[in-house]
Amino acid sequence: MFCPFCGHTDTKVIDSRLTEDGGAIRRRRECEKCGERFSTYEEMVLLNIMVVKRDDRKEAYEREKVEQGIKRALEKRPISHEGFRNLINRIERDIQVLRKEEIKSSEIGEIVMKELKTLDEVAYIRFASVYKSFKDVKSFERELKKL
Repeated sequence: MFCPFCGHTDTKVIDSRLTEDGGAIRRRRECEKCGERFSTYEEMVLLNIMVVKRDDRKEAYEREKVEQGIKRALEKRPISHEGFRNLINRIERDIQVLRKEEIKSSEIGEIVMKELKTLDEVAYIRFASVYKSFKDVKSFERELKKL
């Protein structure tokens, strides 16, 4: 692991802990050259899963795309960095449990909404409003009433 401060290649692990949901390991490290400390996360990676888009195109699953959409929904919401990581890990675990080689983007969206609904209702509504493409205020109101 490279030190982000001086670029030295030798760092030592001071502490390792599982995240709350057990989907990642947080490691506290110290550079053996400059002595600076920093944290790294080791997370499971979904491999070889293809996402089938609405127009039937297929593309490889990209965690960053899921994170980006959720970050927009959680903007200015009281969710910690650790809480965000746990959320992403739960979503990916839900996808992995399906044991599919291909998954529809709509299935991923439903999983994200399920997790957001339990975490933060405002973020859920934000995500749902984009994901479900509400056409008018009435459809938006119907979704609010479901909460």
